[in-house]
Amino acid sequence: MIVNPPAQPLLSIEHVTKRFGGLSAVDDCSFALHEGSITGLIGPNGAGKTTLFNMIAGTFAPTAGRILLDGDDVTGLPAHQLFERGLVRTFQIPHEFHRMTCLENLLLVPEGQVGETLWNAWLRWRRVRGQERRLRERAEEVLEFLNLHHLRDMLAGHLSGGQKKLLELGRTMMTDARLVLLDEPGAGVNKTLLGDIARSIRTLNEERGYTFCIIEHDMDLIAALCDPVVVMAEGTVLTEGPMAEIRTNPEVLDAYLGASTESAA
Repeated sequence: MIVNPPAQPLLSIEHVTKRFGGLSAVDDCSFALHEGSITGLIGPNGAGKTTLFNMIAGTFAPTAGRILLDGDDVTGLPAHQLFERGLVRTFQIPHEFHRMTCLENLLLVPEGQVGETLWNAWLRWRRVRGQERRLRERAEEVLEFLNLHHLRDMLAGHLSGGQKKLLELGRTMMTDARLVLLDEPGAGVNKTLLGDIARSIRTLNEERGYTFCIIEHDMDLIAALCDPVVVMAEGTVLTEGPMAEIRTNPEVLDAYLGASTESAA
């Protein structure tokens, strides 16, 4: 009988370590993300989750270990090169351009816009205007998808925290993203907008093929969206698996939830 080999992971973290002086923020961390999955990354504050995201996204290089994207070694590549390969991230604190409108925030994102050079703006203006029209149509569709279209002309700095998180998600939709790293999309967001964010993530995953990795402290959101869930503690992977197993794992309860098995049952 012929057995098909397992699909190559979209992202592989192999024995990654990051030291700051004598402190190991991430220590021999390994796991994989498969295309089409929504993976949760949880753990107590100081577990190394955001440091790991920063290495994956090219903010800084690991001290040791490798990061593979589609089987290619991308360890230490800068963020703009990873962006070109379809790896995009958001931040716990949104990084919107607060003096620009929601629509303008989206229009800034796509790379390689023809009108960015003075030569093209002068001599290839038809091509520039055609691309600008297509990008504007795409941005309008993104705002509609996120239920933000009524705020298209509002300065992004005037949005609520939850609306800014949605706008950050919208910026990923203006790219050819394959893998999106979401850093606490539920932090400081009210329940209504949190539901909108969760629905948007699920739709992007199921209908547009986005692969997500989500750092989050809201366990209900993780349980609703994520399979598998990776648990980090003290800079390394403690365990991974379905949320139903994670909730009752004694090591997780001791290291992260701070509760006994009996109290979580």
